[in-house]
Amino acid sequence: MSEELVAGLARQAMVTTLLVSAPILALGLITGVVVGIFQAATQIHEQTLAFVPKIVAVMLGVLLLGPWMLRTLVEFTAGMLANLPQWIR
Repeated sequence: MSEELVAGLARQAMVTTLLVSAPILALGLITGVVVGIFQAATQIHEQTLAFVPKIVAVMLGVLLLGPWMLRTLVEFTAGMLANLPQWIR
């Protein structure tokens, strides 16, 4: 295995990880900002008010985007396993 191949595989793995995790992280971030603005505007600083909406948003995101995320990860893994005999040589 050459250094370029290993670097390319690592890059592809990181890109796939970012691609799969970014929508869920964005949902949590957007929900957190909206709840934070709401808390600042109403001066309600309840712990559960910040926590529960983020959990609900992330869970809905996983339910809606889960099949796409799984398909992306399966394609990446299948590609890695399919090329494994070529890399061992």
